[in-house]
Amino acid sequence: MKSTTSPTLLILAAGMGSRYGGLKQIEPVGPGGETIIDYSIYDALRAGFGKLVFVIRKDIEQAFKETVGARFEKRVPVEYVLQELDKIPAAFQVPAGRTKPWGTTQAILMAADVIHEPFAVINADDFYGEQGYRLLAQHLQSGTADYAMVGFVLSNTLSDFGTVARGICQVSSENYLEGVVELTSIGRDGDHAKNTASDGQVTVLNGDEPVSMNMWGFTPEVFGLLQGRFEKFLAQSGTEMKSECYIPSTVNELVADGKARVKVLRTNDAWFGVTYREDHARVVESVRRLIHEGTYPESLWS
Repeated sequence: MKSTTSPTLLILAAGMGSRYGGLKQIEPVGPGGETIIDYSIYDALRAGFGKLVFVIRKDIEQAFKETVGARFEKRVPVEYVLQELDKIPAAFQVPAGRTKPWGTTQAILMAADVIHEPFAVINADDFYGEQGYRLLAQHLQSGTADYAMVGFVLSNTLSDFGTVARGICQVSSENYLEGVVELTSIGRDGDHAKNTASDGQVTVLNGDEPVSMNMWGFTPEVFGLLQGRFEKFLAQSGTEMKSECYIPSTVNELVADGKARVKVLRTNDAWFGVTYREDHARVVESVRRLIHEGTYPESLWS
């Protein structure tokens, strides 16, 4: 049965500022000063999403609300939740000296009290393209209990300026996710790609492989499953200084254990991210091309 509820967009922004200091990551990529977040939210709203939830850190809360959140609060309901180191189940303790949060599984769990409808998850500083949001909105409003992942074509996600880490997806003939294999050093190799592991082992890739870029669709029931997996992670790795519980690994476990089915929604849109400083100019150029092609207006919010 098709849902009449508009899905929510959960935006993982707690990592913003950690690489460049402050909120300098929110650099304009559009001609009117638009950031990657602006284009993500523009695409989501026109696809049918009806609420925004930002996961942020306490130390960037004020700056984020003033520079990012304020632009959208008049257009759509907006909520903020905080990902903090000590927001873990009572049975566990933060090891002395740890400063790193616990990863994207914990980040999603922070929104459990404010999301009660089907929802999508994205990274704040990744440009996903309009098709992924349309596919997710249709899936989330279809009434299915299946989760979803937008699968990008590997070659559409590579950087010209160095190697990248990607989750290579194993997909069934019915387009369900069977597993994600993390490769951490993928670079272009002519018309193809290759991964060179730390031990020197080379994996040749054709470039057409579907990859996960952290664009997911869930129902609220996922929070209980994630909580159980997060507690398991803390029991196994909670005394370590830098271990993180990443959502691709968590979903991988749920699929392997038969606790979840994840439909892979394939998109041919290019993904853009600022892995390297030099990537910024490529994103600006790509946005200008999309505007010229009519995908976006010159000014998003005028």
